[in-house]
Amino acid sequence: MAAAGPGPGPGPGPGPGPAAPRTKTKKKQKRFVPQRVKVLRAADPLLAVLAWGVNHQISELSQVPLPVMLLPDDFKASSKIKVNNHLFNRENLPSHFKFKEYCPQVFRNLRERFGIDDQDYQVSLTRSPPHSEGSDRRFLLSSDRTLVVKELSSEDVADVHGLLSHYHQYVVQCHGSTLLPRFLGMYRVSVDSEETYLLVMRNMFSHRLPVHRKYDLKGSLVSREASDKEKVKDLPTLKDMDFLNKNEKVYVGEEDQKDFMEKLKRDVEFLVQLKIMDYSLLLGIHEVGRAEQEEEEEVEEEEGGGGDEAGATVLGGSYGTSPEGIGSYLNSHRPLGPGDFDPYVDVYALRGTEAAPRREVYFMGLIDVLTQYDARKKAAHAAKTVKHGAGAEISTVHPEQYAKRFLDFITNIFA
Repeated sequence: MAAAGPGPGPGPGPGPGPAAPRTKTKKKQKRFVPQRVKVLRAADPLLAVLAWGVNHQISELSQVPLPVMLLPDDFKASSKIKVNNHLFNRENLPSHFKFKEYCPQVFRNLRERFGIDDQDYQVSLTRSPPHSEGSDRRFLLSSDRTLVVKELSSEDVADVHGLLSHYHQYVVQCHGSTLLPRFLGMYRVSVDSEETYLLVMRNMFSHRLPVHRKYDLKGSLVSREASDKEKVKDLPTLKDMDFLNKNEKVYVGEEDQKDFMEKLKRDVEFLVQLKIMDYSLLLGIHEVGRAEQEEEEEVEEEEGGGGDEAGATVLGGSYGTSPEGIGSYLNSHRPLGPGDFDPYVDVYALRGTEAAPRREVYFMGLIDVLTQYDARKKAAHAAKTVKHGAGAEISTVHPEQYAKRFLDFITNIFA
């Protein structure tokens, strides 16, 4: 826009002569800039690069139009970036690293079908570094506890690739209503020439209701009891024999049980078609009364000067205070009471019936769905049959037999 006369406050400065008349400037076109998410520092370089990479990839994806439909090439695609920081930002990131995302369009589509907004996903993974809740570093929880980051082998990555197009098609057919793991992103992080493969999934347990008892159920009885070393842990992973020996039962309403079993049968049928076996039902049990008691004790500790950190715990009173992220919008709705959950966030949760001996909430989903019945499994089956006899309830049996025995066992876990 032309302006007559000198600008405000001309002053006597040593300018290069009289100003040339201004010409009309071209209006800058507005470019969409995705919301920046502040990434907290991670002491572990691997986690720092993961957070940086997820931020970078989500921002890049936000510039790419959604495809009308996924093509075969999308299931082979990847996005890679190599970064060399010379004396730059070394307190936050390594000097040299590489980050790769597998099948970006496919996983973006899966996140959408599972009802997860990309920015919420980004915030959940990067606002604070994921952390381990036990000694097993292969499983990390996002800071808001809605996501699990699992370390894979390169063979596992190949298995996910082999499964992905079938898995995606199945998720489309069942409209995202499944007990299978919800795969949301797969990455390779390279730091100091060491490559780490990571798969991000939905957490099967609640982001706010702690689990008090946990079972890994396969429907097999041979060698299916937790070791003494496992049993002394704070939250041991118990197995089929432990479930039977404790006379454990799952108390849910008739309609919930029917819906659950229909979903499970459909999922298991899908796994049989792909010749997959050795999967388990992961069962977590939240005891409402015990949680209330633990919370009361926490409050008493805080009032007695238990320190500032107690109030920040995601298992205590506030149940997560992040203003964004996958589980965050719960707080803006009605407050959740003891044993309450939102089925859109705790997607694997089932409420116990009033008739149950204790007030409980159950979390149930399928895990370990990458094992195909190949030559290795056939050899293991032959060896175990020799050892235990042909009729023994061993876990390495062919997929149809495995599925039948698994479904029979799970049908009987209900009261």
